[in-house]
Amino acid sequence: ASNWRCEMSLQPSDDFAIPEQTAQIAHAAFPNGNLCMATRDVLGIVFRDEQFAGLYPQRGQPAEAPWRLAWITLMRFAENLTDRQAADAVRGRLDWKYALGLALTDPGFHYSALCEFRERLIVGQAEHLLLETLLKRFQTRGWLKERSRQRTDSTHILAAVRKPNRVELVGETLYHALDVLAQVAPDWLKAQAQPEWFARYSQRPIGFRLPRSEAEQLALAEQLGRDGCQLLSQVWSTAAPDCLRCVPAVETRRRIWVQNFYLAEERLHWRDETNYPPSSQAILSPYDEEVRFASKRDTRWHGYKVHLTETCEPDSPNLITHVETTPATEQDNMVVEQVHAALQEQGLLPSQHLVDAGYPSADLLVSSRDKYGVDLLGPTRPDVSWQSQDPQAFGITQFQIDRDAEVVTCPMGNTSLCWYPDQGPRGKPTIQVHFGKQDCLACTSRARCTKSAVTPRGLTLQPKAQQLALQAARHRQTTPEFKETYALRAGIEGTIGQAVDKLAMRRSRYRGLTKTHFQHVATAAAINIQRVLARLADVPRSTTCVSHFAALAPA
Repeated sequence: ASNWRCEMSLQPSDDFAIPEQTAQIAHAAFPNGNLCMATRDVLGIVFRDEQFAGLYPQRGQPAEAPWRLAWITLMRFAENLTDRQAADAVRGRLDWKYALGLALTDPGFHYSALCEFRERLIVGQAEHLLLETLLKRFQTRGWLKERSRQRTDSTHILAAVRKPNRVELVGETLYHALDVLAQVAPDWLKAQAQPEWFARYSQRPIGFRLPRSEAEQLALAEQLGRDGCQLLSQVWSTAAPDCLRCVPAVETRRRIWVQNFYLAEERLHWRDETNYPPSSQAILSPYDEEVRFASKRDTRWHGYKVHLTETCEPDSPNLITHVETTPATEQDNMVVEQVHAALQEQGLLPSQHLVDAGYPSADLLVSSRDKYGVDLLGPTRPDVSWQSQDPQAFGITQFQIDRDAEVVTCPMGNTSLCWYPDQGPRGKPTIQVHFGKQDCLACTSRARCTKSAVTPRGLTLQPKAQQLALQAARHRQTTPEFKETYALRAGIEGTIGQAVDKLAMRRSRYRGLTKTHFQHVATAAAINIQRVLARLADVPRSTTCVSHFAALAPA
């Protein structure tokens, strides 16, 4: 397959006209048009072959026109089709032939051309062209403007692999490694394999073949561990071909063994749950090492997370401007800098960015404002200290902070004894402030300040800019203006619902973070096309769904 792909060369085509016979019959069959025809009539030729020239070699047989394959890719996601169904649509549907400028007798192409084009985009890191090219077209039409207000939210994505239990994972990994080695070096593996391995690993170790009792499962796990270690030692022996050590399945097997076993007193032992890696590091499948387990409130999943950013101005269509796909365990606030940097590069930075409570932090409030000129608006995490929860206690806002003199004065008039820089639990700079023991122990309001009987009050301060920005954000979110503006953020839930329910984005079609990100980018571009065409057709925006029973409730 790789040799066939290398032989495909790009020969740009300037023939974008729609054949007259195709146009006449298509308009007769669809007098009011449809999604495909409207896309061609309104947006014209969005993609050009030259955009994809770097993905093709200079020599070889002619490839299918990339501009057509890019358009087909978007329409495939817009209609939630497979590669085979999309290829059939090119051969048999009038509206697709119209949009692609093909003759009625055009035979189309094999569906594998779409898979090959997708692979070129992913390997060449060019999947962003599908979305960015559309956004540039929208900018020239005036549907998308810089400094438009935007909003971001995330949702979970289910991986395209099964999540086995730990014993199944070890067995499946060894089965996979042996199967790959049997293809790479069959003669070497046949000479090294133990006779009992063929009985144990000729079939996949799925659940109903596992022992019932925990003791028997533990014994099986340790047997799998010993077999895996023996295989690894054979691969790394001087007699083994050097190429075997570079096989990805072998390295995956080694990592999963370290994850599940440990060596003590020259014996291999099964790790218990207390000695198991955290979710951010634990591999869940030998077929997709990037899948992670995560939970949020009542939702638990193994897979990824996607962040969608869209405009939310009342006088223009809501268009997705950025897509970020991350591991499931990555915190939401880790993507804010990436989103702003990408939007700045495209000239699409918002003036105000609406996010939920998982995104803002003191550092991001400052960097968004100073570096990008973006007002990051969202609920900040509250001060969880007991003093801030008790109206009678002395919270941090009741202390007078003189940063120039590096002195803090408490509500009772006592000044701090020491002030020194430190690092927080995540390596972020903080300032530690402590008061004198004599002042605190003799204070008549000590019970309102600290619950310790022997330790004086201490404060942890952030740098000045971050501290002031956090206090201002916490004050702003108590105002009516904040509530009115922040209500616009809820609209992103409808976008996520459209992507998940209508375009099947919840479950990944492919394995791996990079390929899953491609799916999300293509889905976002398809949604943008649908929304622009709906806006031009004066289709009203959907409102929040209300059940028939709820509609009967009195006003």
